[in-house]
Amino acid sequence: MRSLSNTELEVSRLCLGGNVFGWTIDEERSFEVLDAYVQAGGNFIDTADSYGHWTAAGAGISERIIGRWMASRSNREQLVIATKVGMSRERPGLSEGAIREAIEGSLERLGIDTVDLYYAHRDDPDTPLTQTLVTFQSLIDEGKVRYAAASNYSAPRLEQALELGELDGTASYVALQPHYNLLERDQYEGELAEVCTRHRLGCLPYFGLARGFLTGKYRRGGPDIDSPRAAGIRESYFNERGFAVLEALDQIAVEHQTTPGAVALAWLSVQPTVVAPIASATSIEQVAELMAFTELELTPADVQRLDALSG
Repeated sequence: MRSLSNTELEVSRLCLGGNVFGWTIDEERSFEVLDAYVQAGGNFIDTADSYGHWTAAGAGISERIIGRWMASRSNREQLVIATKVGMSRERPGLSEGAIREAIEGSLERLGIDTVDLYYAHRDDPDTPLTQTLVTFQSLIDEGKVRYAAASNYSAPRLEQALELGELDGTASYVALQPHYNLLERDQYEGELAEVCTRHRLGCLPYFGLARGFLTGKYRRGGPDIDSPRAAGIRESYFNERGFAVLEALDQIAVEHQTTPGAVALAWLSVQPTVVAPIASATSIEQVAELMAFTELELTPADVQRLDALSG
């Protein structure tokens, strides 16, 4: 377990992403994945009120599945539950009205009284930061949220929000969820990482496996993968840099008797400010592969090699 800075939350080294629940896997398989994750020692689950808006089930399906699973297992007290507000098509943005309506919906779907970590899913330039932070603090005071956090913020806006968070009556963000992995480094490393370091914010990166590319599932000259993510992965990562990183992951994985995905998550886990990378799984076998990284210790030479190839 790791402590999330500025909080009393103790979280597992891998945060399980819930974006696949009700999308690429149905409820029964989602329950299997969640069971396997907890049995492997995981306690940190990430979702959002907007997840599923692209499916027939609609927005909120991920939260509903997680809620039904928690109810059936009676394990709420053993978990850290994170969800998000701000990207729902029905209630976009971070105004007081949007946030208050959203939290009630999320609590109902999850079947819980309190969200442990409540993210602003993305910055809302049309709403004053003060209004957003005051609303978050009100939810904390009411016991509906334990801590507020930010996702997809720029460094200047995050810095501004953190300065406002020092005022009475406003919530202070305790964590940042950015897009960050071996092949997506520029957006986080630099200014954003410096803000997190100065304010002791934990970094909880999403797409830790580059939407699956870093697991080795997608190969140059390999078979076509039937996945809704396949086209975007080919467009973003099928290049010399991507394949050089994947080759290094393969070799390091062999040396450590593990998987490329575990190596990629282990690299992410040792980066400054990173508390727990977020990754999703669609099978029990994938959960085992992901959780293997928690037992993996990369050598300084491993880290330097991956730094050089991905930088």
